[in-house]
Amino acid sequence: MSSLSIIIPTHRRADILAQCLEHIERQTVADQIEVIVVSDGHDDKTAELFAKKTWRMPLQFLEIEKSQQGVARNRGVERASAPLVLFVGDDMFLAPDACEAHVCAHAQWKMENGKWKNTDEENKGIHYPLSIIHSRVAVLGFVTWDPSLEINSVMRWLEESGWQFGYPKIRKYAGAFLPTDIQADFTYTSHISLPTAIARQFPFREDALLYGWEDIEWGMRLRDAGVHLFYEPKAKILHHHHLTPEQSLKRMETLGQSVVRMANVVPEFRKKIAPWKMMISRLLSLFPTTDGVHRRAFLRGIRSARNE
Repeated sequence: MSSLSIIIPTHRRADILAQCLEHIERQTVADQIEVIVVSDGHDDKTAELFAKKTWRMPLQFLEIEKSQQGVARNRGVERASAPLVLFVGDDMFLAPDACEAHVCAHAQWKMENGKWKNTDEENKGIHYPLSIIHSRVAVLGFVTWDPSLEINSVMRWLEESGWQFGYPKIRKYAGAFLPTDIQADFTYTSHISLPTAIARQFPFREDALLYGWEDIEWGMRLRDAGVHLFYEPKAKILHHHHLTPEQSLKRMETLGQSVVRMANVVPEFRKKIAPWKMMISRLLSLFPTTDGVHRRAFLRGIRSARNE
């Protein structure tokens, strides 16, 4: 039986998906892994990737009608047979020991007398995981740009500012649990694992049709259910996706649109577009900086969604 089911939603990126899968084949715990690839809409090249090539790990491929990543992840979780699921993007390259780090992190902690206890000493010599998986922990791995890319100034800004991934903000929690009041902001589905039973109990919303925020909303529900988020930077993944300044601004505009739509159905999201936050964003958007132009794009998206 597999220990870890890796769920990969994909949409018309067969070449990069193939590289993602090749990195999974090289995992130190490859014999404990199954992979479930969900194509969000039909794509001939993606389908051919599984019709013409044999992979060295158990792999399921399914196609769904074009919808969005959350729906694709839900369909993948439904097929998972392992006690843990790991969500990654199709443009993510796992370091060779990343999956092992996830499995070990889940086996490391248990709740005892209302406090988390490190069970490393108890678990020495045990083949992870199965019976020692504890049910109320999600594990966040580390994401950074693939250094083989030409990393431009906008990509560096996205990483440092937190508009893409806010890892600088949680550096001090490396190898520890994030405070519950901030953990939902870091439930990045590009690289996060949790017990399969919890993933089935808390599926992603299937009415979020625009990119952005669906993983944060999911994280809010996990938090409210008492699922704790452990940050394991030893689980590393490389994001192989080049972004031009124009693409980054378009992404920010979409994030502005989607946060308004999410706030219309999830009251907690109204805090993210509270008047005082919008005032700060408008002031900062006046500056001719990378942050300023991105805030202008974000505000354009908000105005567009409010005028719909």
